Amino acid sequence: MDQLPAALERAGNEESWVVADAISGVLKNSEELHSWRRHLLSASMKGLVAMYSSSRDEGKQDVERSMLLRLEELLCVVAEVEPDDWCSFVKTGLKYRYRDETFLKVLNVAIQLLYKKESSLSQ
Repeated sequence: MDQLPAALERAGNEESWVVADAISGVLKNSEELHSWRRHLLSASMKGLVAMYSSSRDEGKQDVERSMLLRLEELLCVVAEVEPDDWCSFVKTGLKYRYRDETFLKVLNVAIQLLYKKESSLSQ
């Protein structure tokens, strides 16, 4: 469980998310769930950055779309990110996927969630 988030960060490792989902299900009523979701959120951002950087063309749209939707879901639950992860995700995403409708939609949702007045990023 401790090594899984690092594996999820690598591009092309989509199968590991099945294991992550299973762990999330087991932790459903646990105190560790929020911390686990924070790790998954960070891993999903880093994974998307790796995908965008490694395949500058939009060849893996289905995989990226599912990762973006997962990211959106995690953002709605966790609503806090590491500033370095956020900056890297936005910079790389806008550089390589500025025309991708799903990326822009998730980016908009993320901005709405993360830049509320009570958010640490808004400061």
